[in-house]
Amino acid sequence: MALPYELLIGLRYTRAKKHNHFISFISLISMLGIALGVAALIVVLSVMNGFQTELRARILAVVSHVQITGASGEMSAWQGVASQAAGHEHVVAAAPFVQAQGMLAFGQAVRGAVVRGILPDQEDKVADFRPHMRNGELDALQPDSFTIILGSELARALGVFVGDRVTLISPQGVVTPAGVVPRLKTFTVAGLFEVGMYEYDSGLALIHLADAQRLYRMDDRVSGVRLKLDDLFLAPRVARSLASTLDTEAFISDWTRSHANFFRAVQIEKNMMFIILSLIIAVAAFNIVSTLVMAVTDKQADIAILRTLGASPLSIMAVFIVQGALIGFIGLGLGVAGGVALALNVDVVVPFIERLLGTQFLAKEVYYISNLPSELQWRDVTTITGVAFVLALVATLYPSWRAARVNPAAALRYE
Repeated sequence: MALPYELLIGLRYTRAKKHNHFISFISLISMLGIALGVAALIVVLSVMNGFQTELRARILAVVSHVQITGASGEMSAWQGVASQAAGHEHVVAAAPFVQAQGMLAFGQAVRGAVVRGILPDQEDKVADFRPHMRNGELDALQPDSFTIILGSELARALGVFVGDRVTLISPQGVVTPAGVVPRLKTFTVAGLFEVGMYEYDSGLALIHLADAQRLYRMDDRVSGVRLKLDDLFLAPRVARSLASTLDTEAFISDWTRSHANFFRAVQIEKNMMFIILSLIIAVAAFNIVSTLVMAVTDKQADIAILRTLGASPLSIMAVFIVQGALIGFIGLGLGVAGGVALALNVDVVVPFIERLLGTQFLAKEVYYISNLPSELQWRDVTTITGVAFVLALVATLYPSWRAARVNPAAALRYE
């Protein structure tokens, strides 16, 4: 089957005549501009996706998917609540916890902290503390052993190491004739954890659930129940479902609400980077306008001959749209190939550049995430490809319209 002559002529016009290489040079610059913009956009969005995933993983090492807390801050029949919540189709595990405020003292150093009482064997099912243990083991938390596991920054601020004994001061005091005396208990540091989030590394301490219940005089009560789901992105929906089905009065929150600001900030930055780099692609795409305008000027005699042979204005437009679309398509193909290859190998390319320049972009002493994580999402690649190709097509409209308006008689008069 013969191809339309508009397509064949458009493909031929992509290469300028031998005496006019300047148009071919401008076409090459347009292709490279689109390729560079597309590749940069793919890499940047992949790195933003990687940061989002890394941030989520570090937060969920400490925070459960869904948390059910007693309306008064305490929950008595927590076994029933855990059993009822575990009956939900998306809940895979439940674990009780006690959470309260406390002061940790060692020598002259005093620091406030959130004290969380846990059952180590059940906590493993709802959080990922164990992989983030720097020293010691989570199983060192045993009932009546009064051992404690501290965040690395909290331990550094207190100046303690594994084996040291710290004093935990509870805000619940004991009334004596001399006044209210705070409750004190000495704990042995059994381990240190580091999840890479300063909020937790500097302000969270873990003790056994039974020790927390005794220290804070909760008897067999707990603060609430933490849940793990089979799909963490279903957390808001599961939280709403449990709120309407639980028999007890409780406050239910999920990880997206408790750390919404982090993820909103990352999403806003990702959207802004998409807009900014899309403008770079738009500038490169509109270089096609200048290329086609020069091509139309160069091909006026050819346009006039085609018109006298019976070509319609729409056919003339199609010729130059094909030429511009081909420039955009080649640049787009190069950009997608380069961007995808770089996004999939950021972990290799960035260390190579750092060694070459003798520097480190994300110093471990400053940033908790010292590498550039990258997560390529094909949905982003598809969106970028579509936007870039549409911009390239839009850039062809004005020059093509000018070509269609060329007067054959006037063009041939000066040949």
